[in-house]
Amino acid sequence: MDMNCEQAQHQLIDYLHQELPAAEQARLDAHLAQCTDCQEELQAVRRVWQTLGAVPEPVPSENLRPAFYSMLASYKEEIESAPQARLAGFWQQLQTLLVPGPALRLAYGLGLLVVGLAAGYWLKGSPKVAPASVDQQQLAALTSQVEQMRQVMLLSLIENPSATERLRAVSYTKELSGANDKVIDALLSTLNHDENVNVRLATLEALAQLAHEPKVRLGLVQALKHQDSPLVQSALADVMVQLQERRSVQPLRRLLRQPDLNEAVKSKIEESIKHLSNGRPAAAPATTEPYHETNYSTQPDAAAGLAV
Repeated sequence: MDMNCEQAQHQLIDYLHQELPAAEQARLDAHLAQCTDCQEELQAVRRVWQTLGAVPEPVPSENLRPAFYSMLASYKEEIESAPQARLAGFWQQLQTLLVPGPALRLAYGLGLLVVGLAAGYWLKGSPKVAPASVDQQQLAALTSQVEQMRQVMLLSLIENPSATERLRAVSYTKELSGANDKVIDALLSTLNHDENVNVRLATLEALAQLAHEPKVRLGLVQALKHQDSPLVQSALADVMVQLQERRSVQPLRRLLRQPDLNEAVKSKIEESIKHLSNGRPAAAPATTEPYHETNYSTQPDAAAGLAV
């Protein structure tokens, strides 16, 4: 059978390498003898192969083998550490979920909405003849759930890098009827170690509201030795007087022995020790605007600005 051009061009490479069967080669020879297009295609293919044959063969570098084994060793280390890498990636994702942000605040709001809707549904669906105590128990359970959500939000936000978010966390204590040990420990740690003075002052105010807890009162006394801000030192001295916490007298006296203690704070502490020794609480502190450490003068005549 005669061969067409398409069939012939598919067999040109095998024809050049003499790999065609005798019958196919005879058919291709017959076609090439009468087809100028396929003859030109054959010459073009021949030139390509001759050009490729003239390309020098690359010689492997002496560093090829060491580089290969080094790459292989690195790959094995990556494979062996893959479970740990996956665990680290999971931990990073978990931290991302716990880092407060718009999504977390939205989830918190939706959670409160769901709790509210559930409360309305339960109250509406309750039989009219049900005792009042059942409704009270349901309300108490819902209130407890909301309380737990607020505590979770506080513990999540209080570790946020943003001072604004940490202030938001501290503000949640005003909505709590009580505080568990985790919340108290987080607030005391913030009071002692937070780098932002405004956050520490807000935390001190929140802890003062929880001063009925023995752990909080003791923590406030122990916090005196950790404070280096004149504003926080003065405010904490005022709180000790308001609480009539006589255990704070010795820590306050140790503060007085600090060589670089601000003179205005020194006067405030001396006055506080006097009130605590006499057993008379000082006047209630005046309400002030948010504190700023940079606005606090270290000169004695700035004592008027220390009202907290």
